[in-house]
Parts: sequence; structure tokens; C-alpha cells
Amino acid sequence: MRRLLFYAFLFFSIACCISCTATGKPRLEKNVLLLWWNVENLFDPANDPTTDDDDFTPEGSMQWTEKKLLLKQMRIRHTLSVIEAHPDYKKYPDILAFAEVENERVFKGTLSPIKGVSYKTIYYESSDPRGIDVALAFNPQTLRAGLSKAYSVPLEGKATRKIIVAGFSAGRHPFHVILNHWPSRSFDTQWTERKRVSAAMVTRHILDSLRIANPAADIVVMGDFNDEPENRSIKEVLGSTDDAARVKANGREFLYNCWSGYQGIGSFSFHNKWQHIDQILLSSGMLDKKGLYVQNNAFRCFSFSKMLDFSGNKPYSTYERRRYKGGYSDHLPLLLKAHVAE
Repeated sequence: MRRLLFYAFLFFSIACCISCTATGKPRLEKNVLLLWWNVENLFDPANDPTTDDDDFTPEGSMQWTEKKLLLKQMRIRHTLSVIEAHPDYKKYPDILAFAEVENERVFKGTLSPIKGVSYKTIYYESSDPRGIDVALAFNPQTLRAGLSKAYSVPLEGKATRKIIVAGFSAGRHPFHVILNHWPSRSFDTQWTERKRVSAAMVTRHILDSLRIANPAADIVVMGDFNDEPENRSIKEVLGSTDDAARVKANGREFLYNCWSGYQGIGSFSFHNKWQHIDQILLSSGMLDKKGLYVQNNAFRCFSFSKMLDFSGNKPYSTYERRRYKGGYSDHLPLLLKAHVAE
């Protein structure tokens, strides 16, 4: 499998670079803003007979209706508009990656009313029993898309979300994003750990293939990993570390974890304790001040007062213990502001 992935991605990387040098240049930006967000069950209310989405219908246990969907979509767009108005960003994200999206139609319907940006989507249906996918969109005015591919995770029993890799170019600088939504910790963390390790191995194979083709490749790994930075899947399999010097010295083995030294709250709350299961990890190429790169304070777990519940200790979620609350999501979004070399 490792050898097949290498040759597949060697072709992928070369083809991506060729695609990125085609005509029709987007405008050159000084930075690229990336967002990762588990938006919590972005379903439409229609019943899909091919998936187990019965709960998210008007007659289902969640009593999910068109009105509730419209409110959720408004809350997502409100969050994006707050980012656009924020003095540190002053624009909508160039790349949007959402977890827990039912289909491309509801994803496009969420983004299409945004004024000033006509996002293009990259979407792969997964085999997840609930029908939730990882969804990707980008601003074609600022980025050019190369090739993309979805990888399945080999698991015994129920299938899980696909791992998405996509190539882009900011000006003349190519980079890749790898998007993840790994199996949950349901029932027992240790019992489900092997599933997340299996997902981590697929992501690691993709990383190795890209880095063999180009050791200095600019790669951003984002996702809801359902594991913390110190867990085996993240630390041992992916090679996550909080030591930037270690990543620079051995870029083939390690990724820099953006939670390193971060002073803010986490992205998810369990028993009123902030967790860091949503993460952004960077290749050594993102630390070298060439191509696409990050500077200090590039990373943020983004929130404002309305995104948190009255206690301030957890996100204002759409549902809590299957009871409708009408909030934004049970996760907070992550932002990464990467600079583009001249």
C-alpha cells in the first residue's frame, strides 16, 4: 500500500504543479486564510434512503426542519462574516473545510449567499453510515485548485469518513491540504483507538508520498481527529510535535502542531473541560519562510461571545444530549493565516 500511495502521489504532485501553471491567474494575495470547522450535523431535512439520516428529518428524533436548517446556515455565515470583519483577517477564508456535512447541496446552499465570494467546492461522498462527509471549498479569486483525491480508511465493521487531499496554488507557490475526520471516541476511548490509528496511518502514507516527491513541500493537515495532541495516533503515527526546531531538522518525520504554546481555549468541551481534538499540523516547508509559510500567532481557535453558552466553558451547540438548543456548533473553528512569499 505504501508503494502504491507513493507512485500515486508522485503523479498527483507533478500533475498538480502543471495544473497550477495554467492560464487564468487569480489575484496575488499576501496571505492565505484557512479554516477548519466541525459544524455539527449540517443536514438537510429530506430523508436520504441510502444513509441512516432518519433522525434528521421532520419526523425523526431530532425533529429537524427546514427552519432549523436555515437558522444553522445563518449562524455559520454569521461566523464567517465576523472573521471577515476581524482586524487580523479582513477577509473571508480562502479555504473552508467543514466536517459533518450531509451532502454537497446543503454545503453549497450554506455558502452561496455570502456576498463578495463565489466559493467553488471540492466534494467527495463518503461511506459513513450517517452520511456525513468532509467538505472543502476555496475562493477561485485568490487560489487555483490542482488535483484532489479521497482516500478510504480500512476498518473492520462500519466505514468512516474519507481523508481528502487537495492541491492548490497561491500565485506561483503550490501547497497541499489534507483533511481528516477520524472515528469518534464513542463507548470507550481505548477500544476505538485502533480505528484512529488506522486513519492516522493513511494520513501518514499521504504525507510520506508528498514529502518523498518534495521534502520541502508546503502541507497543512487539518481535522477533527477525536484524539488529543499527546495521543498515539497524533504523536507517534503522524509525528506531531510542539518543537518547531525538531520539525525543521527532520521534516520527513515530524509535523508542527499549532496548539503548541497556544494560550486560548480549546475547540471542544467535554465535561466542561476544553479539549484539542480539532488540530492543524504543518510540514517543515510551512516553517521555512519560502512559498507558503507561517509567522508568530498564525493559528487561532476562533470564537466570539455568542458562540459560547452562558457558562463560557463550552460552545453554544445546535443540540445538547439530543435536545435542540439552536446554537452554532458543538465545536469551535480553527483558523490559520499563512503568508505568501514574494
